[in-house]
Amino acid sequence: MKTLKYIFPGILFGIVMTKSEAVSWYRIQEMFRFESFHMYGIIGTAVILATLLTYISKRMNIKSVEGAEMNFKSKDKSITRYLIGGIIFGLGWAMTGACPGPMFTLLGHGVWAIVIVILSSILGTYAYGALRSKLPH
Repeated sequence: MKTLKYIFPGILFGIVMTKSEAVSWYRIQEMFRFESFHMYGIIGTAVILATLLTYISKRMNIKSVEGAEMNFKSKDKSITRYLIGGIIFGLGWAMTGACPGPMFTLLGHGVWAIVIVILSSILGTYAYGALRSKLPH
């Protein structure tokens, strides 16, 4: 029953990803070839919405689902780590045709090859955790 509150937003997220065509490999390819504004519009809308909701959450002292106070920590402004991470993320996205959100939506659509991408993402996350102390700050 505790996880039920996550099922509806998950289904809604999958529907939005599908209807917006954000799960389409062709749309992602168009984006990386600078042939279409479609995906940039989706990403831009998500960034603006997240920024607005974060601002509202901070101003109104909105609590989490569990009722705990939300703490927003300042991020490290080191450009090197974001540049390297962005390049790795972008290359993975371009090679697989999926970023983390749509991966699970594709799995829900029955695209079983995405399991390799999901497992690779988990392995990459584990590798990052193991090497984090040795990476540039």
